[in-house]
Amino acid sequence: MTQAYRTDRVEAPVMLDASRPALQAFRLLQAVFVLAPMVAGIDKFTDILTNWDFYLSPIVPQITHLAPHQFMMGAGIVEIIAGLLVAMKPKVGGIVVAVWLAGIIINLLTIPGFFDVALRDFGLCLAAVALSRLGSIFD
Repeated sequence: MTQAYRTDRVEAPVMLDASRPALQAFRLLQAVFVLAPMVAGIDKFTDILTNWDFYLSPIVPQITHLAPHQFMMGAGIVEIIAGLLVAMKPKVGGIVVAVWLAGIIINLLTIPGFFDVALRDFGLCLAAVALSRLGSIFD
């Protein structure tokens, strides 16, 4: 009797192995999706990188009844939590970031002149999904 082996799950070593490009891609995406949301989230409170309120559709404050800056500070908290989640559980965190980016894309599509930023965020959204899929192997 032969023993069946599962090939859909690979145990990931702690260190990057130069001979394993999929693991390298996973770790690269994980690092980016830990750092970028956390930096953007923290900057929602300082506006050093940009005035984030400028990227909020006028529809959002009407729906939420929050001032734009209040909404963006809440968004910053969500982004910080999402970055931490990617650090701890990339399979789940990747999906959370992808869903968050989908919301950002919808927001940007309601503002004339921001379609290029929405397109960039669509690429990031797909990369977050790729992180999650790789997380099912290496997480």
